[in-house]
Amino acid sequence: MNTNKIEKATYSIAEVAKVLGIGKSLAYEMAHAGKIPVIKFGKRMVVPKSKLEKMLIA
Repeated sequence: MNTNKIEKATYSIAEVAKVLGIGKSLAYEMAHAGKIPVIKFGKRMVVPKSKLEKMLIA
């Protein structure tokens, strides 16, 4: 059995909402407004874990 675990480098908007303790719709609103750093892949948006952590520390 392979026990190597790959750590996620990005979060979905739904995951970010849970981390921040806010609703998904507010998280999407903040992402569209540029208040949450996102990378866009077509229609999909993901949040880099490192940038989210820096945002929370600042």
